[in-house]
Amino acid sequence: MVRRMSIPTEPIGSIPRPRELRQALSEHAQGTLDDKELTALQQRATADTLDRLAAAGCPVLVDGEQAKPSFATYPIAGLAGLAPHGAAIPFADGHVRQLPHLTEGPFRYRIRAESYLRDARQHTDRPLKQAVIAPSALSLLYPPEPIAGYSREAFLSDLADEAEADIRGCLEAGAHVVQLDFTEGRLSLKLDPSGALLDDFIDLNNEVLGRFDATERARLGVHTCPGGDHDSTHSLDVDYAGLLPKLFQLKAGNFYVQLASEADPERVLAIIAEQLRPGIRVFVGVTDPIDPRVETAEEVRDRVLRAARHIPVDQLGTCDDCGFSPFADDTSTSRDLAFAKIEARVRGTALAAAELGVPVDAR
Repeated sequence: MVRRMSIPTEPIGSIPRPRELRQALSEHAQGTLDDKELTALQQRATADTLDRLAAAGCPVLVDGEQAKPSFATYPIAGLAGLAPHGAAIPFADGHVRQLPHLTEGPFRYRIRAESYLRDARQHTDRPLKQAVIAPSALSLLYPPEPIAGYSREAFLSDLADEAEADIRGCLEAGAHVVQLDFTEGRLSLKLDPSGALLDDFIDLNNEVLGRFDATERARLGVHTCPGGDHDSTHSLDVDYAGLLPKLFQLKAGNFYVQLASEADPERVLAIIAEQLRPGIRVFVGVTDPIDPRVETAEEVRDRVLRAARHIPVDQLGTCDDCGFSPFADDTSTSRDLAFAKIEARVRGTALAAAELGVPVDAR
């Protein structure tokens, strides 16, 4: 018997990789470990991740992105027609993540997320969530100067088709929910304070989301956060008030909103409350993945109860603020710490549900 909370709680995506897998990735990059050996270690790490999430009481599981190079670049891993030194993403601590840039068309995904979902399904029969990168993030691959014979408009058309296929493949493979990672949303307001870039991102994502019907969109979600890499962020200093009204224009049924690390969560919740519409659910972040301290279940409970003062319980869910170590080379957060925080989220959400008088259904 699986007990399912009526206040749903879900992880975001990435989980720190085991040390042996990080070492294997390094050896593979150096050519001293073959593809078969790396794949075996990734599968072992995926199975362990699913087992530990289940043991923590998670009603919805993720594969922890153990086989992804990162949450952002999985579709283009090994893709020809890319050059280094594309769009740069600076973090508050001074480190920079840099995307490649496209040199030729047509643009095609080399790897689709459904392959990770199908691999994970071999290890569990529980509900599985699949994270995919939002097309808005991949739109940054097109360089400032036009590519000869391949216009930006043609690229965006190809990108929308590829993103739709990525999402649809996950739905057809049985994903409980497909989550678009939209961390670039808040960042866009730092790159372009006018909001024009954010408007472009919203339009592109809605072009893709609008291709799904209402039943399908109920299984689609969008995640926003200010980044969380090497214990630093790229846009926590950007006012949420500039993002949230436009975020909720996206044609999705679920919204996963970083909140635990916000300086003034009451203000953010008030903004969210103004944007609520029927038929959507807002999952609020109740644990901070880059805070080295493990939240107590009681702290999580209190954060859920605070959110419930602004968001109707039947539209409320909980999540972690962001994924843990979304890039494979990020060792700032230990695997054990991540699972401890996740367990606190699950337990704290259950405590809040009990206090709110929300039943826990047996399934």
